[in-house]
Amino acid sequence: MKRGKKYLESAKLIDRNKLYDPQEAVELVQQVSKAKFDETIELSIRLGVDPRHADQQVRGTVVLPHGTGKTVKVLAIAKGEKAKEAEEAGADFVGAEEIIAKIQNENWLDFDVCVATPDMMGQVGRLGRILGPKGLMPNPKSGAVTIDVAKAIKDIKAGKVEYRVDREAIVHVPIGKKSFGTEKLMDNLMALIDAVIKAKPAAAKGTYLRSIVISGTMSPGIKINAARF
Repeated sequence: MKRGKKYLESAKLIDRNKLYDPQEAVELVQQVSKAKFDETIELSIRLGVDPRHADQQVRGTVVLPHGTGKTVKVLAIAKGEKAKEAEEAGADFVGAEEIIAKIQNENWLDFDVCVATPDMMGQVGRLGRILGPKGLMPNPKSGAVTIDVAKAIKDIKAGKVEYRVDREAIVHVPIGKKSFGTEKLMDNLMALIDAVIKAKPAAAKGTYLRSIVISGTMSPGIKINAARF
């Protein structure tokens, strides 16, 4: 892959053979992120699990103390009193049968997260083929299917993110923007690591946190010493 001039300049500042202390890595990732926009800082964690086995899945949610820096558009599928609660909690879009039809007929997907009440899931289930591939399907495990829609929406707006191990046993999660500064990025990083450690499956054997890499949207990855956690 051909790399740009800024990327190559940034790469020179990183020792590829070194495992950096967490704070040192957070400070360095801000230094090497040289794009003209406010880069998203992401953490990639390789876990000692086999995702092919159901008892070694790692999935959950965590509210980052300082959010992700991204404005999240929330759709709430609810009706009656719950629809009113969703509106008051700050949902960007609220609806029931009519909004389900809009998604089905118009392929409308102008939202980032979908929350639904349990009584609506029978109808929402029909949207699986549309929402599933986009990662927008409400799931009870992520707290997106709940009777307490107000709390779910407030948590999402406050910076709630979902983490889920992929086929390669890696969890990829944004922990904020470069402009957050070291202190806020560290707070978010520690909150995420703590949540992933608590989600360790009982069936996982050996070293759980195999490797951790932090990177900006357009910058090289920096290896963090996982033993520090």
